[in-house]
Amino acid sequence: MSKAPLQIEAQVYYNYIRGEWVKSSSGKTYHTVNPANKNQILGYFQESTREDAKLGIQAAHDSFQFWRDTPAPIRGEVLFKAWILMKERAEELARTMTLEEGKPLADAKGEVKRSLNVLEFMAGEGRRLVGQTIPSELKNNFAYTIKKPLGVVAIITPWNFPLAIATWKISPALVSGNTVAFKPASSTPLSAINLVKLLVDAGLPKGVLNMVTGPGGTVGMELVENPLVRAISVTGHTETGAMIYEKASRMLKKVQCEMGGKNAVVVLEDADLDLAVEGIVQGAFGSTGQRCTSTSRVIVEEKIKDIFVRRLLERTKRLKIADGFTEGVDVSPLASDSQFNKVMSYIEVGKQEGATLLYGGKKPSGAEYENGYYVEPSIFTDVRPEMRIAQEEVFGPVLPIMVAKDSDEAINIANSVRYGLSASIYTNDITKAFKFTDMIEVGMIHINSPTLGGEAQLPFGGIKASGVGIREQGSKAIEFYTDEIVVYVDYTGRRREAKFI
Repeated sequence: MSKAPLQIEAQVYYNYIRGEWVKSSSGKTYHTVNPANKNQILGYFQESTREDAKLGIQAAHDSFQFWRDTPAPIRGEVLFKAWILMKERAEELARTMTLEEGKPLADAKGEVKRSLNVLEFMAGEGRRLVGQTIPSELKNNFAYTIKKPLGVVAIITPWNFPLAIATWKISPALVSGNTVAFKPASSTPLSAINLVKLLVDAGLPKGVLNMVTGPGGTVGMELVENPLVRAISVTGHTETGAMIYEKASRMLKKVQCEMGGKNAVVVLEDADLDLAVEGIVQGAFGSTGQRCTSTSRVIVEEKIKDIFVRRLLERTKRLKIADGFTEGVDVSPLASDSQFNKVMSYIEVGKQEGATLLYGGKKPSGAEYENGYYVEPSIFTDVRPEMRIAQEEVFGPVLPIMVAKDSDEAINIANSVRYGLSASIYTNDITKAFKFTDMIEVGMIHINSPTLGGEAQLPFGGIKASGVGIREQGSKAIEFYTDEIVVYVDYTGRRREAKFI
């Protein structure tokens, strides 16, 4: 049974600059479609230029002093009002995400919940922008630190979590006192527009948040290169993040990049196999494998390989493939034509490299799938660690399985990729679990649970080619969006011999 999708009129949407919804200087628009039905146009959006991005940046620059001088608890109050409005609009926000990104409605509702958690936490940060008092070596001297906002920050977000990632970047930037120039992913602008409207309705002053849609090569590059921008936070491909980091660092800007992942699950012979299989299926095929923390490799101990693969195959065969509004759907369409072509090309690469395609690997047949970007969950066995499907980020429901003789070899295989975002181990041996945490090269470790997820109050991010800069989310996010300033107060009331190093 399908739930009725949200009806969205294919209207023209605009940029948001200086508190107004405005056309781009190009006079051009582009359209987006429903991934489950590419014949359904969802809207027309501004194909903006560098000039439009400059206008958004200038508006943010002009509003900075006012917003910086607004007391931090008042800035937090705006986020708390946004939290209230998001709760009221949760159903609409979730349905919009399912319509424009394709994810199952249950996943979209989970994304709204994650966004609510972030807003709730960051609203409280308005009363926690604390510094330190630190003893001075001099008599009658008082030393302390304070946090100051940076100025204009540029935020560039991806299509796979169009609400949550935008929320967890924008909210700490705002509560810290910065103003924002925001470029959402071109394929999911509706969720970004909904977030902007929500923050405006919560009382965010004009010019504090500015949104410009359009290509990364024009709008995105202006955000990176404009001298008024003090910091850049971006989530995207590793190659894109590396290019942004290189350009922005040369201009001495702060940079935060959350990039790719090739997240491994290690299954040891003593693991609870039912628990492991359920977690792996959820991690690999939930959201059609389009999460940066999705399970994209399994490394299983040799002794249990056959029974594990059999159980995994049985569970995967029970997954329901349908549009995101269908009741009980497990796997929905990929987000776009380009994603579909990329995933199908990697399936071909796996076969050409000599891996065995155990299950899936094609578009499902049937009228309900004809106009959507559907692909079956795909499992490869006989995979060697050096194969491309074991090394490169596919970002789709493709799961390579590798075999290790013991836990040490499994960890070595897990560490053999350039990425280091998330990893998981299933074992009942506490010694091996702690050794895994010591040796695995990732930013987030899960014991007996999937590679997915995170919590609003905890840092999020990876190492190696998966991330650069200060972590996102939690109080760590505030560190990125502020400068720490040291203040020395001499209250002796007389001259003294200075001591400097």
